[in-house]
Amino acid sequence: MESLASARSLVVRQQKEWGEILTGFEGVNRYVVSDESGRQLYLAAEEPGSLLLRWFLKALRPFTVAVLTEGRSVVLRVVRPFRFYFHQAQVFDARGQSLGTIVRRFSLLRRVYSVLDGAGRETFQLFGPLLHPWTFRILQHGVECGRITKKWSGLLKEGFSDADNFGVVFQPEWAVRTKALFLGAVFLIDFVHFENKGDR
Repeated sequence: MESLASARSLVVRQQKEWGEILTGFEGVNRYVVSDESGRQLYLAAEEPGSLLLRWFLKALRPFTVAVLTEGRSVVLRVVRPFRFYFHQAQVFDARGQSLGTIVRRFSLLRRVYSVLDGAGRETFQLFGPLLHPWTFRILQHGVECGRITKKWSGLLKEGFSDADNFGVVFQPEWAVRTKALFLGAVFLIDFVHFENKGDR
């Protein structure tokens, strides 16, 4: 994950095949991860799972997303178990060690997540304001220090598919493992709030 060391921001673009766009059949999610200059850093892909779960659970389905180098070496895995509401995803490094977990907290009108380190301690929060449904502020001790934002994907994609683009802005001095956690958070946010054109 050395590529994250100097990164100030990331762009995560979901890739959709025309077959999916035209038929509406949901395939596995795939993404391209780039830095602020547009240089491609990683590919990310949902590992194939049960077709029945994909059909019946849709965006609620459990998933594993593998983040890969251009040479197809796995650098991160993001694992999400099935949860009806208290969604969570755990992020693992290439050796299978936990970097931390993103957990949704109960809130009636807002979208709030705790970001836990590998030892289970809350280090950050993700806060989605009610009136800004495409923005999640990264908070540390109540102070904003970054954000995850869904970006416009273009009229055709927005109209006919659930392909999404996200921007992630964080502090450049953060440890690589912290930046990796927020990259993992993008995939959870995409599934929970923007999959199937729905905002949950």
